[in-house]
Amino acid sequence: MSAKPLLTGGCQCGAVRYALSAVPLRVTLCHCRMCQKASGAPFASLAEIAKNSFAWTRGKPSAFRSSSIAERDFCAKCGTPLSYRRIEGDSIEIMTGTFDRPDRLVPTLQFGTESRLGWVGSIAALPSKTTMQNYGPEKIAQVFSYQHPDHD
Repeated sequence: MSAKPLLTGGCQCGAVRYALSAVPLRVTLCHCRMCQKASGAPFASLAEIAKNSFAWTRGKPSAFRSSSIAERDFCAKCGTPLSYRRIEGDSIEIMTGTFDRPDRLVPTLQFGTESRLGWVGSIAALPSKTTMQNYGPEKIAQVFSYQHPDHD
């Protein structure tokens, strides 16, 4: 990739990193059962990127062929789910939580809504606490993260 990266990201341990040289084609949520299992979450949030605007910049992910048409990439070292890609496609969909700045990727469309969990629409109304409120300063002071920082 010759252009300065527009967005970067990677896995939790830092063994696999990537960069984009163009904005994503679209950002979506997928509620299908396969995405629920692949992400370990109620839905997956994915940014679709043209393959010619995307590069793995450190390490290479492992892949799992999740269906007859697609593979899902993940870090073999820490297990972070990284992407969904059609085998015959010209784009790759990256899990938005793996971006260094996931706040820049706002979903505009949902798929697989037949499997959407009934409570998903009420998430914003749930009582909430910050991490500090949940654990307190004493516990937080004792925690050291082994997670790769959100930058290279």
